[in-house]
Amino acid sequence: MDSQGISQALGLIHPITIVKGANAEVWDEHGKRYIDFIGGIGVLNCGHCHPKIVEAIQTQASLLTHYAFNAAHHTPYIELMAQLLDYIPIQQPLAGMFTNSGAEAAENALKVARIKTGRTGVIAFDGGFHGRTLATVNLNGKVAPYKDSLGALPGPVYHAPYPSKDNHISTEYAQQAFERLFQVEVDVKNVAAVIFEPVQGEGGFQLMNADFAQYLRKFCNEHGILLIADEIQSGFARTGTPFAFTHLGIEPDLLLLAKSIAGGMPLGAVVGLKEYMDYPIKGALGGTYSGNPVACAAGLATLEIMQSAEFKASTDHYAKSIAASYEKWKKIEISPWLGRLTGVGAMRGIELAHPERGAGGKLMPEVLKQARQKGLLLMPSGKSKNIIRLLTPLTITPDVLEEGLAILEAVLASTADL
Repeated sequence: MDSQGISQALGLIHPITIVKGANAEVWDEHGKRYIDFIGGIGVLNCGHCHPKIVEAIQTQASLLTHYAFNAAHHTPYIELMAQLLDYIPIQQPLAGMFTNSGAEAAENALKVARIKTGRTGVIAFDGGFHGRTLATVNLNGKVAPYKDSLGALPGPVYHAPYPSKDNHISTEYAQQAFERLFQVEVDVKNVAAVIFEPVQGEGGFQLMNADFAQYLRKFCNEHGILLIADEIQSGFARTGTPFAFTHLGIEPDLLLLAKSIAGGMPLGAVVGLKEYMDYPIKGALGGTYSGNPVACAAGLATLEIMQSAEFKASTDHYAKSIAASYEKWKKIEISPWLGRLTGVGAMRGIELAHPERGAGGKLMPEVLKQARQKGLLLMPSGKSKNIIRLLTPLTITPDVLEEGLAILEAVLASTADL
């Protein structure tokens, strides 16, 4: 399909045009079927066009398509926020607001942190990704393509190493580097927040070391700093639990949500301790489209699905299948390029790394191409773009999952002599 008139600055992984989707399958304009291991980049944990979500959207669209919540309240917003707060495993009183996206959620969290603390500094982590707006771009832990040619960005922001068993950065090293920031770069009394992903998404599906996360929690408590957990990609059962921070044994002050919150509808949220979220003056938070009724109705249906026994069983089966397939491929030595299995639960990455030739970033385009030709859509991630990030709908049926993994196995086997 002709894409003339669309900015060429938009990136593109697969040169195809999708016209239809159902659960974990999509079809292009020529009728070719693909198994979708991308899921709209982690947006479709409940799959494409889940019947309950579609029904909720259609019903709400016939009642009220929009009303700005800061002009007058509407019931889908109120109902979804109440159910969302019950779903989040934090024991202290919570409050929140809906946004249009993850980046907007991050922006509002920064506002809350600045207003509450009276400070401006933020600590973020190497390899992190928090959005594409000017403030969130500066939080990202890489320059190209997000900060290239932009010049000065909103700040101040300081970056620290991200410790994970998946990237070989130890807690001890990261802690020393973190403490160096306050000896050399910034007065701790000027830092409003620390923002982190419990599992880095674009960074390569790396799970933060739990002992470092617990060190962060203690450090923030001691210095009056708000701890912001970005669960935009890792939230809503992607790691096998409702939210990934529970793997780390901590609770954040503010939680960023989006992607799979509403079955593909544009919706995000900032949820945090009530004392923080209620602190800004009335009118300081809000947005015209934030918490749109149709998106909130989709969110209500999504939460219902995710709390069902069927969804939990499907998520568990998916996570076990990925791990079992990887172990089989390693055992039979399918390819010297098969590296580590990163991440946790159902949020997994497969590294392409040769023991002698290093990261397989240059190999990745060929892997994506071969998989696409065979009917499987994959997505790269990681610093060197050498990690296949698996964001398959968690509702994928066992037969379609088996078919997709068989394709992936064939593609990985084809790399043995490359």
